[in-house]
Amino acid sequence: MAHADTAPAGRHEMSHEERKVLAGTLVGTTIEWYDFFIYAQAAAFVLAPLYFAPLSEENAGLAQVVAWASLGISFLFRPLGAVVAGHLGDKYGRKIVLVLTLVGMGAATMLIGLLPTYAAIGVWAPIFLVLLRIMQGFSAGGEWGGAALMSVEHAPRHKRGLFGAYPQIGVPLGMLLATTFMFALTSMMSPEDFQAWGWRIPFLSSVALIVVGYLIRKTVDESPVFKEMQLRKKESSAPLGQLFKHNSKQVTLAALIFAANNAAGYLVIAFFASYGAKSLGMDRSATLIASLIGGVGWLVFTMLGGWMSDRAGRVRTFQIGYAVIIAWSVPMWFLLDTGITWIFAAAIVVLTVGLGLSYGPQSALYAEMFPAKVRYSGVSIGYAFGSIIGGAFAPMIAQLLLNETGISWTIGVYISALAIISLVAVSMVPKSIQGIDLHVQDVHRDYLAEHPEAAEILTAAESAEKRRD
Repeated sequence: MAHADTAPAGRHEMSHEERKVLAGTLVGTTIEWYDFFIYAQAAAFVLAPLYFAPLSEENAGLAQVVAWASLGISFLFRPLGAVVAGHLGDKYGRKIVLVLTLVGMGAATMLIGLLPTYAAIGVWAPIFLVLLRIMQGFSAGGEWGGAALMSVEHAPRHKRGLFGAYPQIGVPLGMLLATTFMFALTSMMSPEDFQAWGWRIPFLSSVALIVVGYLIRKTVDESPVFKEMQLRKKESSAPLGQLFKHNSKQVTLAALIFAANNAAGYLVIAFFASYGAKSLGMDRSATLIASLIGGVGWLVFTMLGGWMSDRAGRVRTFQIGYAVIIAWSVPMWFLLDTGITWIFAAAIVVLTVGLGLSYGPQSALYAEMFPAKVRYSGVSIGYAFGSIIGGAFAPMIAQLLLNETGISWTIGVYISALAIISLVAVSMVPKSIQGIDLHVQDVHRDYLAEHPEAAEILTAAESAEKRRD
């Protein structure tokens, strides 16, 4: 199978196969993050009084902290999900595992939409809520690594950053879907109806997205590169010992590089809307409009970041992005605190400049950081640990800072401190790795030598692809 890793620089016409790869990776990450973000926004507005009622009646601020903690707990189970998915893929095949992870994520999301509240079943309500949230995190484990590597490893060498930005924009697209849905609902119904039952609709709608995602994945299922992705996902659990023995530095750097971006990102995803409505007294719809505008900015600057990294360098693009976050994290709160919608939105958009430039190049940078034989596990685990350090509990920490100090800009100090750590980490990555040979063809050859049964599957897929073309 031909790979684009050795493609010469110059004008590159995207092939039918490459378009399918990018579409498939984008769809998977968008659906995954939609499910995550509707929970984040529900945590921002309704979960505290509905599922942590006694605490909410005694201390509303602490109940909101607990609601944010329920958001973060799923991230702790993403690495475990990646390992288990790899093991099951070894035993039963990746196709069924891919379907199970998609269905598992969607089923957990749908069941949250059906879950009785504390008033109906007492303490079992928050227990089941947390268990379903864990199921979401477990199901999502390992998905991003596969999408990131497929987009980068099959890209022309001089367009790795741009191609790698496609799975990245699944995050702002998922956010836009979730926020648009929430905005439509809050605009069409009273606050009382939304609190009583309206918030459940986005969770129940996840069933439709599962069907759409499954059908789209099915259309690319015969693609040779997707067959290879399904087969190579077995590697996500195989070389862990080798990874930590020889590449612990790269894993640590990968986690630290992502931490600040993920933390700041979760402020855009959920915390700002909650802060505007609950602390500033803004209309809920206005805060969601501001979040929508921020989501558009995040998408645009993420693509820009991927494109820039192919020209200015990945490390340099990251450094510019984190410099923006460091410089803006404190001043933006003085604009947010005006409570004026357009100023509130503008403050978020400026932050997304830094977010996009420090997110768009991530797939390509990570792929180039790890040797071929441990690349899958290194990328997946570095990303998972970075999300635990960064975004998993960022809204909770932000709420704690706000509760304790009453001063909003202290949250900016927290984000700036994380961004300084991430800036130092990315600056430790050698710039010379950009454009290195990823040895995709070597890995492909070695993998088929070790798994002869895979050769037949990929050959059949290539034949089917040629017949279609």
